[in-house]
Amino acid sequence: MSKLVLGLDVGGTSSRAVTTTLDGTVVGRGAAGGGNPLAVPPDLAAAEVARALADALAGTDPRRIAAAVLGLAGVSGFDRPDTSAAFQRVWNAAGLRCPVAAVGDAQVAFASGTDEPLGTVLIAGTGSAAARIDADRITRVGDGLGWLLGDKGSGFWIGRRAAADTAAHLQAGRPPTLLTELVVRAVLGDDADETRTAGTSPDRAAGGPPPASDAFVIAVHQRPPRSLDRLAPLVTEAALAGDEGAAAILDEAAAHLAAAVANVRDPGETTPIVLSGSVLRGSAPVRDGVRTRLAAAWPGAPVTQAGPAELGAAKLAALSLQRPSTSPFS
Repeated sequence: MSKLVLGLDVGGTSSRAVTTTLDGTVVGRGAAGGGNPLAVPPDLAAAEVARALADALAGTDPRRIAAAVLGLAGVSGFDRPDTSAAFQRVWNAAGLRCPVAAVGDAQVAFASGTDEPLGTVLIAGTGSAAARIDADRITRVGDGLGWLLGDKGSGFWIGRRAAADTAAHLQAGRPPTLLTELVVRAVLGDDADETRTAGTSPDRAAGGPPPASDAFVIAVHQRPPRSLDRLAPLVTEAALAGDEGAAAILDEAAAHLAAAVANVRDPGETTPIVLSGSVLRGSAPVRDGVRTRLAAAWPGAPVTQAGPAELGAAKLAALSLQRPSTSPFS
């Protein structure tokens, strides 16, 4: 039987699996809900990955799978006994006879965007980080410190900045902008019109913050902090419509992301740079701003967009069979 490999991309909201030949031809695919054990309990995470895996292996003899790689953020937490045991039960039930190597999302993102073994990957989704990749290993990291300490330029950072600017705007009683209109409506929903009117009313008590500011701030604090990343697309929408405040936020985000790359990359380097994550895919102003800065700093370096992460994971699995003596997965 010809050998196959398995690649899995496991995130907090979705899990995807793909079975391919050694040259990358897709044989089967599967998708399910969030399977990152840092985001959901291990047993529930493993159950979602099992669903994606079942579809990817449908009609395929699992004994043909010669190598498997699972990519996820926070890979260090995958080694906890309860987590590894839950996922091992999934591998056993699926009939996999090869080990399933867990690697960071930076490695699979880089592999999905280039065939070169050495270079840089920049990820900007809910969080953000840059990493230097050398022979399938991460050798340097820039940012990636999480929403509380870093992740500058990420979806969370953009959303939090938009919320903070909107709160200050409301508190000062200034006329609304497109960005503040979009953010207030996203946070307050049906109460947005009433709040906006209250914030500009000449009858409000002097000396205190406008009611609009109070309502908005309270609503933001009642939500999980990381949910602010949902405001990031609104900043892009406003910037593309000409809102100068939104454009300034996205330009600063691009500057932060380029700075993260500079922390892991040598001057004059010409190795590839792979861009990955929802912000770099979905926000043209951020993506263009990053590309402009990268081109100025490393004019000879190719800048590419990452492909599906599960295909990057499958590529790493295939590479582990070609380079068993040096592979981190052997």
